[in-house]
Amino acid sequence: MDTPAVDDGFRIPDALWERLELLLPRVRPSPKGGRPRLAWRPVLDGIFYVLRTGCQWKAVPRAFGSGSSLHRYFQWLVRRGVFERLWDIALQEYDDLKGIDWEWQSLDGAITKAPLGGEKDGSKPHGSGEIGHEAQRADRGKWRPVGRGGGRRQYPRQMVGARDAGECAD
Repeated sequence: MDTPAVDDGFRIPDALWERLELLLPRVRPSPKGGRPRLAWRPVLDGIFYVLRTGCQWKAVPRAFGSGSSLHRYFQWLVRRGVFERLWDIALQEYDDLKGIDWEWQSLDGAITKAPLGGEKDGSKPHGSGEIGHEAQRADRGKWRPVGRGGGRRQYPRQMVGARDAGECAD
């Protein structure tokens, strides 16, 4: 199975990689054996691909590795403080080159409607489980299989009156 090529613009440049490699934790193979760890360079290429594009982990091109492996490495690197150290180094270098006014800071952001996000006044994701204005019945239990066939448990409808039950009144 051929994996499609990834644009080199999404790969870490060699000069940056040489510096970044020094921040990565050294890991020894497990004495118990097992699957070897992935190479750092494609892993970091994949992590930065997700951070730059905003795609889901499972949508990362296979050339970087599986999305679940990349996410696991990302979480591990975050816990180890690698990205925080990288941020500190980048800030210090920028301060040396251009200078940072540490007394004044600004944050920029944008909030927009997500693509295919539905109508502006659509249902609220924080709403209750009600359909329309109907509350759920108090005796309704959670879904669970019943008997061999599975499915939902059925509850008898409450009888409002004799006419509703189909009985004739005298």
